[in-house]
Order: sequence, then structure tokens, then C-alpha cells
Amino acid sequence: MNVEEARERILAAAEELYYNKGYSAVGMDELRSAAGVSLRRLYALFPSKVDIITAVLHDKQSEWETNLTERVEAAPADPRERLLAIYSYLQDWFASDGFRGCAFINAFGELGGTHPQIATIVRDQKAAFQQYVSTLVRDLGAPDELAAQLSILAEGAQTTAAISADPAVAVQARSAAAVLIDSALRPA
Repeated sequence: MNVEEARERILAAAEELYYNKGYSAVGMDELRSAAGVSLRRLYALFPSKVDIITAVLHDKQSEWETNLTERVEAAPADPRERLLAIYSYLQDWFASDGFRGCAFINAFGELGGTHPQIATIVRDQKAAFQQYVSTLVRDLGAPDELAAQLSILAEGAQTTAAISADPAVAVQARSAAAVLIDSALRPA
């Protein structure tokens, strides 16, 4: 197995184990076993557990941005519908097998207070999401504050859906987003 294949196997195993069990609960030996690599190879590629978590979160950010953007771009060209597509994307995600919440929120909850680099990655991901929503809000011609409101609504929906195990949370969030959007567009 070459270096790139070993790296991919480690990251795939880490993503699955961390998402299903939590970041702190998974030890390096369990990860090594799940990835099918030696402990020596694991540490040669990732000198610490934080290095693995960092790589997993970077991969998750790329995956999130790609999937969300594809969903929004597939929506009708109407800027309002493109904003609401965020919540349709969340609904599908919440209904998927094994949904356990946002990997970033989970990482921050477990490790944000003790690992500043993890906290920074999570904050950067959340800021990038809000910036993306800001772009969609500008396309709509709505006030900038709407982006923060819609982002908070989406983040809250992720947490609530994870706790309640109810994908309908996204439908409720979509309805609330529609009210916020319509209110923001109403003449003062």
C-alpha cells in the first residue's frame, strides 16, 4: 500500500469512527486497526491525533461546501429559492442513515476548549458558511443582517436535529427561513 492509499484509508476510518463514536472515544490503536495500517505508518503520516482530526475536518469542510453548493445551484435561479435550498439540503442530510449532527459542532463541543487549532478550524468553517449565505442574501437584495439570521437558523437546526433525531426540524427551519426572508424584503 502506497503512502496516499494509506493516508486515504486512515482518514476514511477516522471520519467514520469519530462521527459515530466521538473524537475522544477513539484511540489510535482502534483507528489503526480500522484503517488496516500499522501503528508506525499511522504515526509517520499523522504524528498526533490532532493532526488526524485536523485533516478529517478539512476534508469535511470541502465535502460540505461541495454538496451544499451543488444543491443550491440546482435550485431554481430565483434567489429566494436558492436560499431556501439550504434547508432542503439539511432535510436530506438529517434524514440520511447515521446522521449524528454536524462534525464541526461535535468537534468543538468535545475539543474546542482544549485544542485551539480545532476551535479555529470550526470557527473558520462556520464563518465560511455565513459568508456563503451572505453572498446568497446579496443576490436577493436583502439586508446583510439576514445572512446571520439564516446561518444561525441552519446551525440551530443541525444541533436540534442531532439531539431530537427528527429530520422534520429542517422543514420547520425552512418555514422560519421563508418568514425571515419575506420579512427582510418587505418595504419598511
